Amino acid sequence: MGAGKRRSVRRAVPWLMLALWVGVLALASPFAAKLADVQHDRVTDYLPASADSTRVAKLQEQLPGGESTELVLVYHRDGGLTAADRTTAREQVAQIAGDHALTGTPEGVPSADGATLMYPVDTNEPGTDEAKRDALVDDVRRVAHSEGGLTVEVGGTGALATDASKVYESLGGPLLYTTVGVVALLLIVIYRSPVLWLVPLVVAAIADFLSMGVAYGLNQAFGTTVSGQSSGIMTILVFGAGTDYALLLVSRYREELRRVERPYDAMAAALRGCGPAVLASSGTVAAGLLCLLAADLNSNRGMGPLGTVGVLCALLAMLTLLPALLVLLGRRVFWPLVPAYGSVPKVRRSLFSAMGTSAGRRPRTVLAAGAVLLGALALGSLNLPGAVKQQDSFVDRPESVTAMRTLATAFPEQSAQPIEVMTPAGRADATLAAIRDTDGVADARAGRTGGGWTEIAVTAAAPPQSAAETATIENLRDRLTGSYVGGSSAQQIDLVDANARDRLVVVPIVLVSVLLILIVLLRSLVAPLMLVAAVVAVWGAALGLGGLLFGPVFGFEGTDPGLGLLSFVFLVALGVDYGIFLMHRMREESMRGAEPAAAALSALRTTGGVIASAGLVLAATFAVLTNMGLVQLVELGFVIAVGVLLDTFLVRTYLVTSASVALGRRVWWPGPLSRAPEPEPADHERQFA
Repeated sequence: MGAGKRRSVRRAVPWLMLALWVGVLALASPFAAKLADVQHDRVTDYLPASADSTRVAKLQEQLPGGESTELVLVYHRDGGLTAADRTTAREQVAQIAGDHALTGTPEGVPSADGATLMYPVDTNEPGTDEAKRDALVDDVRRVAHSEGGLTVEVGGTGALATDASKVYESLGGPLLYTTVGVVALLLIVIYRSPVLWLVPLVVAAIADFLSMGVAYGLNQAFGTTVSGQSSGIMTILVFGAGTDYALLLVSRYREELRRVERPYDAMAAALRGCGPAVLASSGTVAAGLLCLLAADLNSNRGMGPLGTVGVLCALLAMLTLLPALLVLLGRRVFWPLVPAYGSVPKVRRSLFSAMGTSAGRRPRTVLAAGAVLLGALALGSLNLPGAVKQQDSFVDRPESVTAMRTLATAFPEQSAQPIEVMTPAGRADATLAAIRDTDGVADARAGRTGGGWTEIAVTAAAPPQSAAETATIENLRDRLTGSYVGGSSAQQIDLVDANARDRLVVVPIVLVSVLLILIVLLRSLVAPLMLVAAVVAVWGAALGLGGLLFGPVFGFEGTDPGLGLLSFVFLVALGVDYGIFLMHRMREESMRGAEPAAAALSALRTTGGVIASAGLVLAATFAVLTNMGLVQLVELGFVIAVGVLLDTFLVRTYLVTSASVALGRRVWWPGPLSRAPEPEPADHERQFA
């Protein structure tokens, strides 16, 4: 091919790539806009299909009227309700009954001290439509309003679900805008350019749009669960992981521009140099996330495909669209720090060079000190609070939570949140008698019948989600053969049990999968074991910091049951990401003949800045979750952000480097690099002189 034809190809390829992406986005656009339509955040959408509480909810949908929405109107006045207060309550409830199709006539239940009046309200009007449920709750709250010192609050499972859905709505626009703002700020600081930061940010936004379309396609083709949590984390992964890949590519591209005259050739060299590491790291993250398909919990199982879609869309965009844009923009995109052809960057003693040198001088001491520190932090996990109750799952207490607290104080002798039992219609009387004879049951009443099943509402003699109520639910499940026990409290029990099962199944699969990928990539057994041990230690330390801070500092009264599993999957998959960047460069240096200590120091010096920048971006994107209104999101964002920072600035910089120096060529055992002769001790010392 002649020189002129080659130049024509170079000019055409970036434009063709842009045209291809325009076509891809045009195809994805109709589907991306529909993702919100298939997003559901009911508890039963999170639970496994085999759980008792899920079966109860599904059977209730088949009863006359469909699924019920339960609300509780709570009227309270300090010092006691007046006659006018009771009249106001009756009038408001009557207006609600006139506006909506209620099940039965609501009857007021006064507290023993006369300060609180409770009106249970039940309706089948919304069915399973979450938007209609939210509209119902909003309308009830509009009618049941406080006035003249009378406090009126709307609680119950329906109100709790509505308040939770409003938080999940913030995972759309606000989460996206905050993530974009954080990433933009960090890129401006990292690149120190008024233009360059915008290119990877735009590419990440395009990748996010594409991921939404693909996620919708997965839902339609395979029924993949889409929740507010999983779609929000998908966006975070697109921007976090995508920006990481962009940082690595741009850094290598800048290096090549100093050696290669034409941007197209420089980009080709950059892709050859860092492409394998980016592909391997993204493949590891995807493999780790896909292990969640083995989970029993719908929310965990749905998180795997959506997270994988986010990572792969980010990878595709950063290895195709980003290079095309950078080549078209030429060297001027780096202004004012333009890498001129033939120029030599200023040689400065970098922070990571100094840190690597200090780790290399006393590798065993540094390794032991780091291990002790991580182990000490991990002990904090023993202080993690128990499973968070539904009413404690909000950072700022909404009206539904304050209503439930008022009820717990006013009616300490019984639960205001029913336990729901579905029993075969032919055995309804016998089941009702068995329920009333069960310890911990205050009352039980038969409800609707349909499809061969009868609904029974059970009132426990203990507060919701207390140890006594949990014992009552377990007693009912043991006694009622052929019946199913559900309701809000039972759902929380099933969530805890399903998460415990998922941890036992998924964690080993993740470890084995990641380890096998690393063995194939690094042609070694020791280095992969070292990297996996490091990320597990980081996970333990990050979880331990959560245990030290969640209760005493943040004031959280519980921990999300899925925190351990999800934080483990993300920290192992993403942490190994950075290990691949470092060890891949170290292996390159070793293959060029560098001795182990020199290879470790050179790898840290050349990749340390990029890894640090990538770690800061990824930690910042997950830290955005700490600004959300649900405890489970705050805890997950905190643990992952802290874990990424520990991994970036402690484990990769000190522990992996010192372990590599201490092991020498044994780090590549049993590969061919491990069989080269060790350097003399004097030479080893001179590496860090």
